[in-house]
Amino acid sequence: MDTAKTNTPRERKLKGKVVIDIQKCKGCELCTIACKENALALSETLNSKGYRYIISNNDLCTGCINCALVCPDAVITVYRTDGKKKKIEIPQSELKDEKNIISSILEEIK
Repeated sequence: MDTAKTNTPRERKLKGKVVIDIQKCKGCELCTIACKENALALSETLNSKGYRYIISNNDLCTGCINCALVCPDAVITVYRTDGKKKKIEIPQSELKDEKNIISSILEEIK
């Protein structure tokens, strides 16, 4: 049985976006070890300080924040979303009130 991790995106309930300050990253790779989804990797290029920095594949990120927790220089920020757009239901009574408010504002502007 092959237990190697794959780097293929799959449908997730939670999604994340990793933002890395690449100019401050020293490339210690602690975050790559902490990332269970293999969403982080070491770049081939150097930052202004001469370090290879970490890059992210946000398609694989679940927003678990493990990478940000282990970063010794605090250069990683993780934003988490649920991956789905929420539909907002507005009751008819409130909808009528909003129309009245908007129309009264428009009348005042004229």
